[in-house]
Amino acid sequence: MSINQLIFRNLKKNLKNYYLYVFALIFSSALYFAFVTLQYDPSMDPAKGSVKGAASIKAASILLVAIVSIFIFYANTIFIKRRSKEIGLFQLIGMTKNKIFNILIVENFFLYFGSLFLGIFAGFSVSKLIIMILFKITGVEGIATLRLSTNALIQTLIVFCAIYLFIMSMNYVFIKRQSILSLFAVKSSTEAKVKKVSIFEMIIGMAGIGFIILGYYISSKLFSGDFVTMYELLIAMVVILASVIIGTYLFYKGSVSFIFHIIRKKKNGYLNINEVLSLSTIMFRMKSNAVLLTIITTVSALAIGLLSLSYISYYSAEKSAENYVPADFSITNIEDAQKFKEALLVKDIKYSEEIIDVIQVDINVENILDMSMEGMMVDPNLMTLAIISDKSTTDTDLSPNETLFTGYSDVNQKFMPLDDSGSIELKSQHEIIPQQLVGLTKDTIVSGFFRNGGLPVAIVDETVFQRLKDDLDPSIQKKASVYIGIDILDQDQIKAANDIFKEIGFTNIKSYDSRLETSNYQKQNMGLMMFVVGFLGLTFLITSGCILYFKQMDESEDERSSYTILRKLGFTQGDLIKGIQVKQVFNFGIPLVVGLCHSYFAVQSGWFFFGSELWTPMILVMVLYTGLYSIFGVLSVLHYKKVIKEAL
Repeated sequence: MSINQLIFRNLKKNLKNYYLYVFALIFSSALYFAFVTLQYDPSMDPAKGSVKGAASIKAASILLVAIVSIFIFYANTIFIKRRSKEIGLFQLIGMTKNKIFNILIVENFFLYFGSLFLGIFAGFSVSKLIIMILFKITGVEGIATLRLSTNALIQTLIVFCAIYLFIMSMNYVFIKRQSILSLFAVKSSTEAKVKKVSIFEMIIGMAGIGFIILGYYISSKLFSGDFVTMYELLIAMVVILASVIIGTYLFYKGSVSFIFHIIRKKKNGYLNINEVLSLSTIMFRMKSNAVLLTIITTVSALAIGLLSLSYISYYSAEKSAENYVPADFSITNIEDAQKFKEALLVKDIKYSEEIIDVIQVDINVENILDMSMEGMMVDPNLMTLAIISDKSTTDTDLSPNETLFTGYSDVNQKFMPLDDSGSIELKSQHEIIPQQLVGLTKDTIVSGFFRNGGLPVAIVDETVFQRLKDDLDPSIQKKASVYIGIDILDQDQIKAANDIFKEIGFTNIKSYDSRLETSNYQKQNMGLMMFVVGFLGLTFLITSGCILYFKQMDESEDERSSYTILRKLGFTQGDLIKGIQVKQVFNFGIPLVVGLCHSYFAVQSGWFFFGSELWTPMILVMVLYTGLYSIFGVLSVLHYKKVIKEAL
């Protein structure tokens, strides 16, 4: 057989055995090229583009290179070790190491660059679709065009050529360092199998579960008032991160074996064929892959968590805008409001108007505060809040000694927990007025411009409001003291009214707000984040799924002789497949479930900063991630089925 025939025979075999690696290469290069094409698209131009996020796309492309590179390096390591016996045989028949390396260079060149150019073509084909998705998510009205970016093509070729050269360097070092004897032993030494669970491993297993529970517990208390200063908050976050990562590593190193050992002990060592094929192998395989599984679990949790938070913010954009701007439009100047109303009437847009006087008053809330404010920027004895009269509302009627707090958000509940009743003091310039708090509500009445840093707004009786207004402290008053809320009666005319608001130039004034504009701004920013995180998460999902699949492919080849023996003993193909299915549920399910748990506790500790809805966005993200991840488990079962079928 000539060298050329040998190369093409090996190429055919590699494509047959490692088709998923080729797919992942094509997918990675396609996604990277499409992403870089987006980076150079005119719509991303910081000066004149319709999407303000070129820096985010550029940073994401760097992270994308890191994810793809790690995957390719790891996959290459698996493949070169699987071919160690083949390389050893080449040396036995007289081939030099340099000649073997040259064969690998040619094989990898065709495999790698063939996949790369297919990926670039695929990336070019879907680049317009990706831009359209970005426009849709961010709410940008733009026209997506299909264009071949020379800069994107050059950048992609440079990056993937550098990865190829590094891979070849790894292969060269591997071949040069190995003797013929060690090449035949490499495969068998890559997976350590332990026959017995020791006491030390049991301790490690319990410690792993303990560290994870500790991290979860601290995360649930993160913004509950237990950590007051920023230093304490930072230390708590570091402890959470360290305990969860260490706990995850120890979980794979000892907890899985420990739990399955307990299950096996309860059965007195008598395991059926399904348990032999699933529990027994997982007990001793996971500990040898503890580092890899820890990385996959941690990054999966990070991807799910970030995607959940960005989707929570995107999903809650309209509600958040409503909380910040109670009316469709908020203006703080009578003359400008009149100008806007006249412009609406010219376009025959009917509206309703609400005018509320707003003043700023220092309030002592120390008696109703449920936490210590030591080290915080807010003084509970002198907290400046916006005050309005009960006559400004339609459904609130208070007595002269009663006060009601409105706009008390989820963030307020976490950082400034207040009792819903108790004594407070209103401080004007020359007097202190004692009051009784009669409730806390989430309803917002005036715009966020008046609510200092998102603090509540106090409603008081009209007589008390006038006393405070007549004795104001000028040093704490805002430039504007009137809230004018304008609601459009026909919601189909909102966009036309918003265009008028922008044409007049009101969007450039800090104290003027449009609910639609606020919602669109949040959707654009968080939509871009969701787009970036989503594509990075998808890339990691594909690459990590492929890595786990390759590991299962390796294990199936190692266990081929065991399947042959079991088939000769009379076990049917169906018997073996049932055990393999259980095994893959554990192999793919354990990292997935642990990653989902990590992401849930991370999200629930601070989701209220991002929006008003937790469960729907988070569950949708988790279900989608689980569905895509499960595909690799199914592919792994199909590969095992093929190996078992060939066992006899």
